Amino acid sequence: MIFAVSRVVTTTIMLDFAAAQAQNAWTSSHPDYFAFASLWDSHWYYIVSVTGYPSTLPLTDDGHIAENAWAFLPAYPWFVNVMQHLLGLPYAQVSVFVSGGFALGSALMLYRVLALKLPGETAMFSVVLFCFAPLSPLLQVGYAESMQVFFLTLALYLLLRRKYWVMVPVIAVLCFTRPSGLALALALGLHIIYRWVVRARDPFPVRERVASVTAALFSAIAGFAWVWVAAAATGNPSAYTATELAWRSAYIGYGDLLPLTPWIQGANWWMAMAKWPVWWGPTLLAIAVVGFAAFMFTPIVRRLGVDLRFWVASYVLYLLAVFFPQSSTFRLLIPVFPLLGAIAQPRSVLYRIGIVLLFIAGQIGWIYIAWWVDGYDWTPP
Repeated sequence: MIFAVSRVVTTTIMLDFAAAQAQNAWTSSHPDYFAFASLWDSHWYYIVSVTGYPSTLPLTDDGHIAENAWAFLPAYPWFVNVMQHLLGLPYAQVSVFVSGGFALGSALMLYRVLALKLPGETAMFSVVLFCFAPLSPLLQVGYAESMQVFFLTLALYLLLRRKYWVMVPVIAVLCFTRPSGLALALALGLHIIYRWVVRARDPFPVRERVASVTAALFSAIAGFAWVWVAAAATGNPSAYTATELAWRSAYIGYGDLLPLTPWIQGANWWMAMAKWPVWWGPTLLAIAVVGFAAFMFTPIVRRLGVDLRFWVASYVLYLLAVFFPQSSTFRLLIPVFPLLGAIAQPRSVLYRIGIVLLFIAGQIGWIYIAWWVDGYDWTPP
């Protein structure tokens, strides 16, 4: 019921924007819902479903690797392709149905995860926040995020239940849906260390040590798997990373991927764009990192338990290591959804109504800034 009501609200907002949408690179003016839900990277997933991946990497005029399909992992478009053949419907329609189905599964699994750590009523309101969140429109468009969240919530549930062997196939699908394996491997590593430290009061038998270490190693290997697949298919060892870097070239040009530097580069770039003093960028970044670290130790977050906090911290560290901050960063933050369990804890009726209304307003703001195409649009979702 919560999910259904949230989709009515979000679909209404999306249709309102679609009615005002001008002709663009993907659609004619005033597109229907399915066309409007197929903007931006949705088209790349469609390309993967139809033609697969190029064996020869496209190059720019100056010889750099250009944007291409290798940046988009195959599990989502291939699953949509299979469902498309079974249902006999166009790709755009099936992609929306698939995303919505995984989103519903994600909402159900999120409740199962948070109910292990929080009162049932709080876990349920966390699901409300998840369904009405500012980026929840992404749960019903042709993007892989809803599939990622479903398998991530499933993996976290199995981690909390210590079903390490069952995690392995879930991790395999997750790592070919969206980049998640390295962050999950770090979270599993922290989980193993923690269980070893507290083994006197919480036994850590050998069979669980073997299973958990195996799951962690598998997640690390799976996290690099797509890099190796792209290298083998194209003959270029840097095919995947160079492809990803092509998307940030419009901001800072071409260069190598140096871990932990993209956010500093981004901070400097945004300060230059705003014509603010350059030193403000690294300073604001440092304040944000310290503030987030402090938030992770607040009572409302600590109630989530160590494992969910390990995941959030690991994923945020992964983002800091490899991603360049721009408008799609909001989308990349979706996997920190366990923190909704912290935001959901205050029980004031006014607070809860207010934050839901704020989240709905956030949907409108995010669609306006990132999804709706307004002429030359440099703020992709």
